[in-house]
Amino acid sequence: MEHMVNVYLFGKHYQVPDNLTIMTAMEYAGYQLKRGCGCRNGFCGACATIYRIKGQQELKMALACQTKVEDEMYIATMPFFPLVKQVYDIEKVKPEQQLMMQLYPEIYSCIGCNACTKACTQGLNVMQYIAYAQRGDFEKVSELSFDCVMCGVCSSRCPAGISHPQVAMLARRLYGKYMAPDAEHLAKRVKEIWDGNYEQAMKDLMSKSDEELKALYDQRDIEK
Repeated sequence: MEHMVNVYLFGKHYQVPDNLTIMTAMEYAGYQLKRGCGCRNGFCGACATIYRIKGQQELKMALACQTKVEDEMYIATMPFFPLVKQVYDIEKVKPEQQLMMQLYPEIYSCIGCNACTKACTQGLNVMQYIAYAQRGDFEKVSELSFDCVMCGVCSSRCPAGISHPQVAMLARRLYGKYMAPDAEHLAKRVKEIWDGNYEQAMKDLMSKSDEELKALYDQRDIEK
């Protein structure tokens, strides 16, 4: 028999199997998820959730699709958190510290509280990459923020009102366009696509049934 645990979804008590994620526990309890469920694999950041365990004061942040339920867990999902997204033309801007100062001056109001890092659902060192952004070190920002899923939880905890994911996105775009070494194999593949080398292969794929596509996927060569 399944081992059941007590959880509280938006204040209402339910008993659910202990092997479920928060997201599947909500569905087990009867919730029909139409928003905030996204990819269900931890990549889209849509299912940001806050919870605490009974008897503990610490408020924790997580993605509902990745986090297993615990006994006496009090759960509430977060609505979309609005981030400041500045408009810029990547073809016209340059990878200079002044650009960050112009578009996201609030990063210089960071008080070093580390609330962003503690809240990050991906375990990223958010405060550190903001420090690199202040210095215009876009390579370091790109490296430290690479696994960001734009859930916005870090920004929801920031007293300075920093939109950390958007700062990181700008840095990664600048680094990718102007600073990262050219990927020769990628340029070659893009040319092959533009030359039409894969048109027949795409037509063949489009003509296959779902079962045939699944079989191809299961039998694919996986690079080690």
